[in-house]
Amino acid sequence: MKLIVGLGNPGEKYLKSRHNIGFMIIDEFARSLKTKFKSDNDLYSGTSTKVGNQDVFLMKPLTYMNGSGEAVSEFLYEFNMDPTDILVITDDFNLPLGTIRLRERGSDGGHNGLANIQYFLQTEEYPRMRIGIGTTEIDKEKYVDFVLGDFSTEEIETINRLMPVFVNCINDFLTKPTLDVMTTFNRLHV
Repeated sequence: MKLIVGLGNPGEKYLKSRHNIGFMIIDEFARSLKTKFKSDNDLYSGTSTKVGNQDVFLMKPLTYMNGSGEAVSEFLYEFNMDPTDILVITDDFNLPLGTIRLRERGSDGGHNGLANIQYFLQTEEYPRMRIGIGTTEIDKEKYVDFVLGDFSTEEIETINRLMPVFVNCINDFLTKPTLDVMTTFNRLHV
């Protein structure tokens, strides 16, 4: 089984925020597989599906971005899964809008959601798919307002146009060697 986790913040207030690109992408991935999320517990909403012969669980933590690790670690513990069997989809304000950076492991890069996951899992050894949401150099003091701010109309148009690329990246991650997927998708797609 593989676990695909889209990071974001639950609730209407954050629906169109840049920080919720992980939720947006995993929602589109679920639509492409004709499956719907259900909230069976307080930690996450999710859905089971198949991609090819691979059993897959899609998860949206309900613990807010900074508490994502609790939901991920509980799921891994419950199903006796290894951290290398997950893919975490998240935003990265240091990358230009429309850039994909798929990695098999790495630091949290200052991202609180990834930092919390790494705290709970006690490892950096898990795949992550960072999606660029940046447009220009952002002052460190203003990045919180930026990531929690809503996408502009133009940015939403770009994200909607790129959704098939993001979905294809996840599909390929589930069916092909990770290094091949990185070679294909790790670039700016605008």
